[in-house]
Amino acid sequence: MTANILSIAGSDPSGGAGIQADLKAFAARGTFGMAVLTALTAQNTQGVSGVHLIPAAFVADQIREVFSDVRVDAVKIGMIASAEIAEAVADVLSEHPDVPLVLDPVMVAKGGHSLLATDAVDALKRRLLPLATLITPNLPEAAALLGTAEAKDRPTMTRQAEQLLSLGAKAALIKGGHLETAESPDVLTGQHGSVWFEAARIATPNTHGTGCTLSSAVAAELGKGADLADAVRTAKAYLAGAIARSNALTVGSGHGPVHHFHEWW
Repeated sequence: MTANILSIAGSDPSGGAGIQADLKAFAARGTFGMAVLTALTAQNTQGVSGVHLIPAAFVADQIREVFSDVRVDAVKIGMIASAEIAEAVADVLSEHPDVPLVLDPVMVAKGGHSLLATDAVDALKRRLLPLATLITPNLPEAAALLGTAEAKDRPTMTRQAEQLLSLGAKAALIKGGHLETAESPDVLTGQHGSVWFEAARIATPNTHGTGCTLSSAVAAELGKGADLADAVRTAKAYLAGAIARSNALTVGSGHGPVHHFHEWW
């Protein structure tokens, strides 16, 4: 039986991140993707020039319509944008506590454009984080959620992951891509301790949508029934291949997308 995975996120018209990346990752991982839009963005591989928010009540209506008709095996949350949308999403998803939920706290685009209002950070922490099976921040996002300095080493990454659990998340995957090292390690911390996932840093500018893609791949694996550690391991291997093969694509002149279908094309 094919798993059905729902993404709640913003749109990237250039196709490398957001809803578009999520749907590609869901398909690449052998699942059926569904999408609830929270925002429209005007962006390309060079950056974001504008954001248009979907009314919070309509975001909630989209989610309700999906759940009223379709079996949802996992949910991925990406760009939330506003406190009102965070509250609306939490109100609906709290009615479905048994569905695995991967929260990717999208805050800033690759080019530096803010994608999350200041007051929305509190709403995300208070309402959405306690619903999350897994939260997947990078180092700046983890620091912003905790109101602290960005981690520069592994012990600090582990400590911050534990602090995210104290805010209510069942597990946290802090991604080390921003470390100034030759490696790009991630740490998964949950109720049973921490596991490190090692990865070599791939020299490429094509990193647009990596966070969206990883969190979506994890959600897909959870929807298929994998346990959390195996879901993360499989998703990371998939993303590594998508980054390594990204030069097979010729998309834009900035931060290009990863190659979601590198195993088939």
